This record gives sequence, structure tokens and C-alpha cells, in this order.
Amino acid sequence: MTKTSTCIYHFLVLNWYIFLNYYIPQHGTDHERSQLFQGGVQSKYLTLLNLLLQAIFFGVACLDDVLKRIQGRKDIKFITAFRDLLFTTLAFPLSTFVFLAFWSLFFYDRNLIYPKALDNIFPVWLNHAMHTCILPFSLVEVILRPHHYPTKSTGLILLAAGVFSYITRVIWLHFQTGTWVYPLFATLSPLGIAAFFSLSYILSASIYLLGEKLNYWKWGGMMQPWMKKK
Repeated sequence: MTKTSTCIYHFLVLNWYIFLNYYIPQHGTDHERSQLFQGGVQSKYLTLLNLLLQAIFFGVACLDDVLKRIQGRKDIKFITAFRDLLFTTLAFPLSTFVFLAFWSLFFYDRNLIYPKALDNIFPVWLNHAMHTCILPFSLVEVILRPHHYPTKSTGLILLAAGVFSYITRVIWLHFQTGTWVYPLFATLSPLGIAAFFSLSYILSASIYLLGEKLNYWKWGGMMQPWMKKK
């Protein structure tokens, strides 16, 4: 049976992400929104894609909580397995990557990722909501309960598919509009961009492996038999 505190946590975080996903596209003047979200294209920003992904994950986590309380564990293994796959291969790696990549570039030269002009559109609390709070929420999820990791090859392939999909999206938008999603890319040569994308996947893969280690360190001896790797 899922603990009541865990259910409450998932419900509160889900509503927080729902609020952010609704509020951010509505924030600012019409002119500011047209500049940031040309044609309503929000999916070009990894930050906003991550917020959407987190909302989906915590929605699935809430559904899993409710069904376990109603039906018991044995009837919902599919939902639990999907929840774990979503968290381990995408939600945890992406939230951690966004946190590390954003703040590393921000403190190095914020104009590469988040020009100062954006401070007039997004207040400080909203910047931290998008780029800081995402990591603690994911770490709390690691601590709250165990998650079944797929085999390393499966996990890394799924992660690579997600990374490749976003890279393809960024390049396609550049060819369509003539501008890059982030100012950073305009300062790099084609080789530099390829190197950056490669390093981004390496970092994401390292985060995935770290999440697996943290999960085993916290829950290795307490995982249910059906969750243990064969």
C-alpha cells in the first residue's frame, strides 16, 4: 500500500507542474509571448518540454497511487512499470540535465542561455521554478520509493532516442527559421555544435547511471522480488 504522505506529495507536485505549464505560456504581454513562442511553438525549449514531461510523470504516479489503494498491487503492474520507465529513462535524467546545463551556462555567460532581458519577463521565482526546483522534486522521488530500472542497454537506448528527437527538432527549427533556439548555438561552429550535442548525451547518460546507483543504494535490499533485475 502506498503511503499517504507519498500520495499527497505526488498530488501537490502534479498540481504545481500543471500550474507552471498553464501559467508560463500565458505570462507576459502579447508582444513578449509572440517573441518567445513564435507561432505558439513552445516545444523548442527543453525547459518547457521538461515541465510537460514532469507533469505527465507525476500524473502517472498519482494514477498509480490511486489504483494501488483501490485494487492492490497485483492488478496494476503495467501502470507501475510505465511509471518507473518514464522516471528512470526520461524524467530524472532530463530534470537533472536541465538543472546542471542551465546553471552552468548561466554562471559562465548567461547571454548564451538566458539573456538578461528575460528578467523583465520572468520574475526570479519563475526562473527558479523552471530551472532549480525540478532537481529537488526528482531527488525526493528517488528517496520516497524504489523504481525498477531496465537493463542498461535498454535504458541508454531509450534515453538516446529522446536526446536524438530533441536535437532533430532543434536543427529542423534552425533550417525553418534561420535562428537557433538558444543563443549558444549561434556562437559555435558546426563541429562545435556536434561536440556540444555529443557531450550533452554523455552527460545525460552519466545522470541516468547515477540515478540507477542512487536507486540501488537507497532501495537495493528492500525492492520487491518482481522489481529486481534478472
